[in-house]
Amino acid sequence: MDEKRKAVVLLSGGLDSSTVLAYAISKGYDVHAISFDYGQRHSREMKSSEDLAKYYGVDRKIVHVDLRSIGKSALTDDIEVPTRSLESISDEIPVTYVPARNTIFLAIAAAYAESIGSTDIFIGANAIDYSGYPDCRPEYFNAMENALSLGTEIGLKHGMHINVPLQYLTKGEIITLGMKLGVPYRLTWSCYRGGDKACGECDSCQLRLKGFMEAGLEDPLEYEKYPKFYEQYLKGRKK
Repeated sequence: MDEKRKAVVLLSGGLDSSTVLAYAISKGYDVHAISFDYGQRHSREMKSSEDLAKYYGVDRKIVHVDLRSIGKSALTDDIEVPTRSLESISDEIPVTYVPARNTIFLAIAAAYAESIGSTDIFIGANAIDYSGYPDCRPEYFNAMENALSLGTEIGLKHGMHINVPLQYLTKGEIITLGMKLGVPYRLTWSCYRGGDKACGECDSCQLRLKGFMEAGLEDPLEYEKYPKFYEQYLKGRKK
């Protein structure tokens, strides 16, 4: 093993993955980013992941996986991205869930990690302020880590580690951490709809704006419209 430990960081270009990228770098890892072009509706995030990799000066591998051929998700199929209230976001698994996405991504990330002699994978999943996806839960990551440790040569020798440092943080806490680490959130993208501006209505936009509000900050991204709770927050800041 190299003196400076290598780590593979899943970099989508979003708020959470950018924070995890900065976190892994701050811990002294030799970071290798991996981004997935899987046919997602919000392909704008690929540009953000490219910008973030350049900003931090890290290698970035792009893997193409055609999940549109699987479909069954508003992110990879001709299904409308829903607008839900902030209060109801975690009530049920939404149509923006992409079947087995994290399982597919982590398996490929593990293959990449093994190829460069790394036993560490970082992912920006969160089980507090999230949309209720089953592959974002702590028990899922524990099981997946065990599977990758059993199913890879490097894992059998050293164990494979899935690092989920944001797992128990709220979005506000994630943003506060990111600001301490100097994350350039202006370069990130979270919106599921993938327009020129963030929509401000999808689950991801609302959770992101809620996080900035809780952190006492303003989101640097441009939005088509703001949800009422964030409009009221901005009005309060101007008083």
